[in-house]
This record gives sequence, structure tokens and C-alpha cells, in this order.
Amino acid sequence: MRIWIVKGAVPVAVSLAVVAVVTAVLWQIRLTAVGPQHLIFFYLLPIAFLAVLYGRFAAIVCGVAAAASAAYFLYDPLYSFYIASPLEMGELAFFAALASLGAKCAADLLRPAANFPARNPVTED
Repeated sequence: MRIWIVKGAVPVAVSLAVVAVVTAVLWQIRLTAVGPQHLIFFYLLPIAFLAVLYGRFAAIVCGVAAAASAAYFLYDPLYSFYIASPLEMGELAFFAALASLGAKCAADLLRPAANFPARNPVTED
């Protein structure tokens, strides 16, 4: 009876766990390396992977969580959701648009072929 709740929670939990792991790695890079820029775009590959594995909803959850954690951990001032630079705010907005577009495209890769009309090149002359 409540199996659908568990099935719906697994993609969300996996996407949040992926964001946590990627954020930990990027946060460590941000603290140890001098001046790495545009670290937020490293979230795009896990978002595409989650879209293929679990669908569009898990990828959107991952994208929103990635944008929030990047704003908190990767942009100055650290440990605040305030972003000091308008350029970094634009980068965050561009990331959100690119992540949602990538999530849709990657999720559509696994759409069943039955949804597409059949084409027969021999009879369509």
C-alpha cells in the first residue's frame, strides 16, 4: 500500500546523496586550491546521470539542491546564501537553466520508442 512512497523517495534520496558527495569534493577543492572558478558546472554530469537513471524529477531535485549547496559552499561569502558578485549570480542562473535543459534531454533519451511514429523509408517515397 505504501510501496509507492518508498519508490518515490529513493530517487530523491539518491539525488540528495549525490549532491552531498559532489559538494564535499568541490568544497575541498575550493578550500585547498587557489582560485578555481566555475566549480558549479561539475554538477552537470551527475544531473545527467540521474536523469537517465531515475528520470526528470530526480534530476530537477538534484539541480535545485546543487544550486543551493553551491551558493552556500562555493561562492563568496562562504556559508551564506548571499552571492556578492552579480557575475556569479548570472553563472548560477545559467547553471540552473542548463541543468534543467540537460535533465529534460537526458530523461528523454530513455523514452520508449513506441512513443515515436514509425517511419518506413521504403514506403515514404
